[in-house]
Amino acid sequence: MKKVVILGGGFAGVQTAIELQKKGIFDVTLVSDRDFLYLYPISIWVPVHIKELDDVKIPLANIQKKTPFKVIIDKVAGIKAKNGMVDLEHQTIGFDYLVVAFGADKMKHKGIEHTLSICGKPEMALEIRAKIDGLVSKGSGKIAVGFGGNPKDKSAVRGGPAFELMFNIHNYLKNKGLRNNFDLTFFAPMDQPGARMGKGVLAMMDKMFVNYKIEKRFGKKIKEFVSDGILFEDDSKLDSDFTMFIAAGNGPAVLQNSDLPLSEAGFIKIEDSGQVPGFANVYAIGDIAALEGPEWIAKQGHIAELMGRNAAYNIIETEKGSSKRKGYQAHLNILCVMDTGDGAAFVFRDGKRAVMIPMPVVGHWLKKGWGTYARLTKLGRFPRLPGM
Repeated sequence: MKKVVILGGGFAGVQTAIELQKKGIFDVTLVSDRDFLYLYPISIWVPVHIKELDDVKIPLANIQKKTPFKVIIDKVAGIKAKNGMVDLEHQTIGFDYLVVAFGADKMKHKGIEHTLSICGKPEMALEIRAKIDGLVSKGSGKIAVGFGGNPKDKSAVRGGPAFELMFNIHNYLKNKGLRNNFDLTFFAPMDQPGARMGKGVLAMMDKMFVNYKIEKRFGKKIKEFVSDGILFEDDSKLDSDFTMFIAAGNGPAVLQNSDLPLSEAGFIKIEDSGQVPGFANVYAIGDIAALEGPEWIAKQGHIAELMGRNAAYNIIETEKGSSKRKGYQAHLNILCVMDTGDGAAFVFRDGKRAVMIPMPVVGHWLKKGWGTYARLTKLGRFPRLPGM
């Protein structure tokens, strides 16, 4: 059997492993630095006590019961693609095919240690909860939530979870009868954060900020995070008792110890198929890949899964001697159910349209339903629905 090594235990890597293992014709090994798949899209509920941390995890061992690919818990130290080898911290492994899918690093802002991120390490969700609980116990406070961009890669932005967490904090405080005692501010260095979702969506978002009495601090570059707030380029300051900030993605530093072609931002260059130029047996998928597309392009979980399925298909077709290939660019879109804690809004954008449909009450339950669906499909207990 040909050996396929998949680096990364997120949406992209796990989906690739599942698809290849189902065929039963490859020796499939998944390398991850943790023993579970973390469902980031529903982690927004951990800080507001809707979910516990274990509710957001799917142990890889449970996924293996249905699709028994091999798992190595270790970290990537270097990639020697030309030699068919990957250096891990504790061992070196060889491959016939390599799928690189271990995500991105985060841009380093001065004073970033004074912030926490809902898109950071899983345990940070509990740290965010503790910060919010402390302010709730106090009875008042100032909370700032925001995200940043990467001027070298327009797709390496995670704004949606920041909006969702802010709306959920608002709802959480309102249910406790404390909302009027808190100042909530959303901040971002760009003039129109969320613009990639479309102009109509931006207008509706503005209405939500007004209705929820959330202040905005847009269009000012971040100079530094401090213990009690954020300093901007014009030396103005946003006071904050707690700051949640999602830094934009950057190419993983470990890729500098590889022979793979990298973009200016440090991501792996790929063709539409996900194949790395110059390497017929190497694919890069998900956040670690340098995606190409329209100005509104964004790296999301469903695109990562699509790329994982494509990589598996393309490897299988290569082994058949077929020239058939599947690509990601024809399927680029923004798709999310933006949760508010007591409702949601359905957001969709592709090359033809951009829509945002408010879904009071039912939207929140639909997103919860997606969380259950994601878990069951990964465990092989429910069939995947087309396009989901």
